[in-house]
Amino acid sequence: MTASPLTGTARNLKLTYPSLLSTNNYIRQLSDTTYWLCITRTVQESKLFPMNPYMLLSYLNSFYRWPTLLREIDAATPAEELGDRAREVSLKVNTVNAAWGLPAFYLIGREMLMNWGLLGPADAVDDVVDVLDFSRRFNLAYHRNDGHLTNKEFGDRSQLLPERTLQVFESDLHGVTPGDRLHTAATKLVAQLSQYAFLAHCECRIGLHNSGPYAFGDNRQLIVRDFFELTEGDYPWLDGIATRLPVANLTIPIVFKDTNFHLMDDWASFEAEPAYDAANIVAVGMYTSDALTDGYVPVGMENAEQLAETMEQYREILNEATADLWKRIATWTREQMIDAGALVYSSVAKDFAHLAGTYRQDDWLSLDDRVQRFKPLMNDEYGRDDLAEMVGLIGFPHQKTNEYSMARYSGANQNMLTGIPYSVLVDDDFAPTAGDRLSGSSSLDAKTGLWTTSAGRLDVDEYNRRARDFRPAVLAEPYRYLDEEWVKRHWRTERADELYRLAQRGSRNLEGRGAGLRRADLPGSAG
Repeated sequence: MTASPLTGTARNLKLTYPSLLSTNNYIRQLSDTTYWLCITRTVQESKLFPMNPYMLLSYLNSFYRWPTLLREIDAATPAEELGDRAREVSLKVNTVNAAWGLPAFYLIGREMLMNWGLLGPADAVDDVVDVLDFSRRFNLAYHRNDGHLTNKEFGDRSQLLPERTLQVFESDLHGVTPGDRLHTAATKLVAQLSQYAFLAHCECRIGLHNSGPYAFGDNRQLIVRDFFELTEGDYPWLDGIATRLPVANLTIPIVFKDTNFHLMDDWASFEAEPAYDAANIVAVGMYTSDALTDGYVPVGMENAEQLAETMEQYREILNEATADLWKRIATWTREQMIDAGALVYSSVAKDFAHLAGTYRQDDWLSLDDRVQRFKPLMNDEYGRDDLAEMVGLIGFPHQKTNEYSMARYSGANQNMLTGIPYSVLVDDDFAPTAGDRLSGSSSLDAKTGLWTTSAGRLDVDEYNRRARDFRPAVLAEPYRYLDEEWVKRHWRTERADELYRLAQRGSRNLEGRGAGLRRADLPGSAG
């Protein structure tokens, strides 16, 4: 702390005018984007889980716990390096969970406390600045290839992957025709994965991700579909579920003909013209990745028959797992359902801890004691009305601005998310942080199983140790900063060849080919 030259009061060295300008700009962008997402996307409902109560509690849990946890993660592995890691493979730190969910969930929890009069807009300013700074640095690195901060800023596109990875996909994906074995297996597996991932994540979309589209020529586009936490891992309710599945995450690249995916938003939802139709699928593949993989690892990709057989086996396992999970959840009390849903939402940032090797179960799968105080409020009616007022109607008094203002999408004088007053630079009438003493609990059964990884089933200490020691080759020297602009001018060099060969390891058709290939040069292209 140091004395302010303006007033002589103490102020935090991190609170500078430029840092607050950047933070408030990010808050306003998130406010506009989140409002647009809320009013234009499908309403999320469940006949099983009390979704509105668990969502509200999750936002509070995010507000109280994330600043402390993210500071520890950032000290171990900076946010921008985590963005680089997430950009190269499919991880749960993705568009919907980390890029949008992390800052939005945290700030919505802040809005709730301001509405109740428990927090002023200047309170927890150190926490707000730190969380949004972490989020911005992650997002800028994660979106490095398309050069945007969010999908909305890019016109609702999500083109994360580098050319070297897309070339492997195009070369190795297997062509399909509607009605053949692989086409049938792929469409049935995607449907089963979607159903299972929704249930495993308490009937929300956090276990799913979509990105793209990428131009594949001849009126064809690629989208990348991801499904996460399919067996034993962080969630205690998946202990003993789908244990015959050898991987926790699956990535399924799909090439469509005659389909334009004109929207891929920050909730990883997509829209296409004409609508998504399995009859237009012309090529598919399957990969896995996690915090310990050096790029995408092919799954059953040796030939079309092997891939179809693997997809059929995985669908059978997940069909059985869905029934097993329904039986388990059917025994839960209302409080257990609320706790599970709240923890799914408020743990969207937990895979940062896995990447950094700092993961502790109680940090991410406990409801903070400060949050537990608000549970008696959370009946279905209150949850529904409070959430609708805050993110749909934007009717809380503190969300209003002056009568001359017109928000970007509503045209009304109201904003979903509240900025930080610049008065924090010249006075100290606020609490700088919500505190860093974390304690919490859950009504759910404790976790007893292991963590499913690409290195086998591990206990959490071994998983953390391996994550701390691991660094993907493309992010080590001298490759980390060799981006698409560099490749464009140096594709004839040995270093460019080395970079591309790293992505081509395990490729059925491109192993060792290096840089310099155009799409027309790709062998075995299914597109």
